[in-house]
Amino acid sequence: MLVFIDESGIHKKTDHSTFVLTYVAVRNYQKLEKVVKETEEKLGIKVFHWSQSIWKVKEKFFEAILKTDFSLKVSAVKNPVHPERELERLLPRLLTEKNIKTIFIDGSKPKWYARKMKKSLRDNGILVRKLKIVKDSQYAGVRVADMAAGLIRAYFDDSKNERIARLYKRLEKKILVVIE
Repeated sequence: MLVFIDESGIHKKTDHSTFVLTYVAVRNYQKLEKVVKETEEKLGIKVFHWSQSIWKVKEKFFEAILKTDFSLKVSAVKNPVHPERELERLLPRLLTEKNIKTIFIDGSKPKWYARKMKKSLRDNGILVRKLKIVKDSQYAGVRVADMAAGLIRAYFDDSKNERIARLYKRLEKKILVVIE
């Protein structure tokens, strides 16, 4: 199993930060990657990023990705937070599955941070073969996590917005756990 992690809204001083763990439960990760890349190509974008996309692009990307096989676990915490500390605290609560091959965390953090996270998981009884800090352009799964994190944070911040609420309700079917 591959796990892709992204967070959204950690730069804000109010509202929510959302940590989204995307469990890629497809039989073939290459299929998800193919859908993501084909969708980005059709939309005329290099790499999808929720905060840098207009609504038309967000909705079309969402529609294509929603058809793929993946599930989500979500943790939403109020700002301001220290993202690294919160991720370290919340990750063991959300990673309950066995046979996790690799965890990919979006961002630019030093190698010592990845080793610290892996040790923290091991201390909590979670064995992970590899934990990698990656750029969103490297892995389609990270871009799916970014889409989910962006949408879910937007929903927690403005659930009365009909456009956001409509998309969230459809994404909700993929969500296994929400921890607030």
